[in-house]
Amino acid sequence: MAAQLYPGGSQVDRDAVGFSWVNNYWCNLLNENAINGQPNPAKPVAITGMFVLCLTLLSFWFLFTKYITRSKKLKLTIRISGTISMMIACFLFTNFNHDLITNLASLFGLIATVGTFIGLYKVRWYSLLAFGLLNILLVALNNYVYYSRGLIIFLPVIQKISFVAFLFWLCCIDLKLYATERKPHKREVITFTP
Repeated sequence: MAAQLYPGGSQVDRDAVGFSWVNNYWCNLLNENAINGQPNPAKPVAITGMFVLCLTLLSFWFLFTKYITRSKKLKLTIRISGTISMMIACFLFTNFNHDLITNLASLFGLIATVGTFIGLYKVRWYSLLAFGLLNILLVALNNYVYYSRGLIIFLPVIQKISFVAFLFWLCCIDLKLYATERKPHKREVITFTP
């Protein structure tokens, strides 16, 4: 919805009309003004979407740890780092340094994600673990392209692929948890003693 409201402008063409799925970044939707200089009516919708996303990820890390581990240390690590990551991500709505906010949120998100990997490994959900590792490679590719600047023209597409892949991974984990939870006799499969 925010993309539909975005007035225009991208890294390729400042005068382009509308949001380009190939040339615009998600963060363009959060700016006060569009790249073409016009006021950005997409901002409130984009902020609402990001807020819902942050709450959803926060909920995921709390619920995931409830079902996947009995280890208090692992639960706390995932929950605290996930919470900090989402709280920091909310500063993307402000005028704070975008790169600093993104890097800090990513660092704490990485800690929560590594904790998620540990949980997936311990319950032997290896295919979901492998899919998660693919997501880490996509994040690394994002960072490489962003900081090397050599292929920056492709970053908006890489960013969207990474975003969709990460959300799909979380959905797959949720579906696996749901399927396991619906079979009470299977519950023992996803718990372990440290």
